[in-house]
Amino acid sequence: MYSFKTIVITVMMTTILAACESGDQKKETTADKKVTKVAWGETDGKQVDLFTLTNANGVQVKITNYGGTVTSWVTPDKNGNKSSVILGFDSLSGYLAKPPYFGALIGRYGNRIGKGVFKIDTATYHLATNNGANHLHGGNKGFDKVVWDATPADNSASLTLTYLSKDGEEGYPGNLKITVVYTLTDDNELLIDYNAETDKPTVVNLTNHSYFNLTGDVSNTILNHQLQISADKYTPVDTGLIPTGELNEVKGTPFDFLQPHKIGERIASVDGGYDHNFVLSRKGTNLELVATLSDSVSGRKLEVFTTEPGLQFYSGNFLDGKFKTSDGKPINQHTALCLETQHFPDSPNKPNFPSTLLKPGEKYHTVTKYKVSLLKQ
Repeated sequence: MYSFKTIVITVMMTTILAACESGDQKKETTADKKVTKVAWGETDGKQVDLFTLTNANGVQVKITNYGGTVTSWVTPDKNGNKSSVILGFDSLSGYLAKPPYFGALIGRYGNRIGKGVFKIDTATYHLATNNGANHLHGGNKGFDKVVWDATPADNSASLTLTYLSKDGEEGYPGNLKITVVYTLTDDNELLIDYNAETDKPTVVNLTNHSYFNLTGDVSNTILNHQLQISADKYTPVDTGLIPTGELNEVKGTPFDFLQPHKIGERIASVDGGYDHNFVLSRKGTNLELVATLSDSVSGRKLEVFTTEPGLQFYSGNFLDGKFKTSDGKPINQHTALCLETQHFPDSPNKPNFPSTLLKPGEKYHTVTKYKVSLLKQ
């Protein structure tokens, strides 16, 4: 027979052990969690959160549901030093100040539509002219300035964002339901899966507008980065950066990146710098490697894969020091670049370009993958 005292002691020890095991399990769960969330502020009367995706290598990508924006991608360089390879801010206020689309999801229409006008059948639609005489990146309040609904995955480093763009928003027809899934893989890839459906014919061209500097420091320009793009042709533009409709050969021009070239090597020969759509030399409809960016200082390499027909290479021409990084460094011209996968600019007004028309019953679906790795020594 056990005494009452013995029973009490036994129960107490069992409770303590159970509590310790529970605490260990809770600690382990927190440490193993692949997506974490913190409150990041409020805008338009809606809660804004910041999500951190972490893979098995400790690489982290931070994404906020404000604009579906990638705020940082922290990865090691060749010496093991970690820094973010994209531009971003550590607070919501930085984005509310309306920087030039840093890391944001872009829509309904990525890039430009000439004079902010297009037709579908006999109907003419008028959009905001928020870039000189033209429409840019969805208008005055594109997808980069709205709060998305966000759902983190339970067992993977993945975040699903959804948004309903209502009929008439920014002048576009149709209720457009968009789902974008960001996934950080253990191969240090950021996969972006875009989906949309509409209840009226409309035009859609979604992309991500991350600015890359592989050195991880805007004290360095991107002019010494080497770039290769699998594109035999590009779309020349007018003075408003609207494609002329031509598909010109890159051979013998500063737009020939079929072999790697330093970005600064021929940029002076391009009026205003690079801000052009490249016609990708695709072999099919599957995800394909279309561009490679590398930097010898950090030893980092960025590969771009996509199902899209075009790639906008923008060399940060309009960065002017107005915005500063979170540690106070000015973001000057050519201190970052964009490689935006897309359909071509002004496609709704260029019948010879790949169509961006989406009809009811159809599904818009494109995939882009950015992979960061180290150059072989």
